[in-house]
Amino acid sequence: MKVLVAVKRAIDPNVKVRVKTDGSDVDLNGVKMSLNPFCEIAVEEAIRLKEKGVVSEVVVVSVGTSAAQEQLRTALALGADRALLVETSSLLEPLNVAKYLSKVIDRERPQLILFGKQAIDQENNQTGQMVAQLIGSGQATYASAISYADGNWLVEREVDGGSQTVELSVPAVVTCDLRLNEPRYASLPNIMKAKKKPLEILAADSLGASVKEHTRLLEVASPPVRKAGIKVGSVSELVEKLKNVSGVI
Repeated sequence: MKVLVAVKRAIDPNVKVRVKTDGSDVDLNGVKMSLNPFCEIAVEEAIRLKEKGVVSEVVVVSVGTSAAQEQLRTALALGADRALLVETSSLLEPLNVAKYLSKVIDRERPQLILFGKQAIDQENNQTGQMVAQLIGSGQATYASAISYADGNWLVEREVDGGSQTVELSVPAVVTCDLRLNEPRYASLPNIMKAKKKPLEILAADSLGASVKEHTRLLEVASPPVRKAGIKVGSVSELVEKLKNVSGVI
């Protein structure tokens, strides 16, 4: 049984994001990049399923420029068996990424496709759901537990009222949430081994996906600076500030 994990290259979550002076985009010059944290959870879950003997092969795939090879090598160091890079320099809109990934899924025929629930850069939370629609499979989002029984995937997912368990036939698309697991760290020997694991580069145009740009980036701006808070001496003063200064009441 094979599991395919889609991963994304994103700004390291510990880095303070800067905007270019002309407001055209985020400044990535000299910025540390890493695996999107939710994608890292998806990779970890795939590796755990392999360690349990549920799956036999873990394949990671990313869509982007050649720089994404670094994040794919990280996933290989964590325990994935091989990697695929759909190389393109075009804008990574969720629908276009989903179309590329659906072509890869048609080629690889995995029994489970894992995603992070969202990427921390765009926060779209769309690609996994779009892939499920394109390949015609069942899907479960916000997974907090995944198991396999009687030929189907059982996924416990977080909902507003608590938790919900759904049963999905093979193949299934699942997006992973924070409570699913705690990702491991790659050991030095595994980092060295990852350099020899297969990483195949596919030209995006060769997949035959019909894509086009639906959006255009107009401007990027930093969020407004929040004013420092103040201390008040009494409830009456608090009410006065809320009414006359902040205008909340």
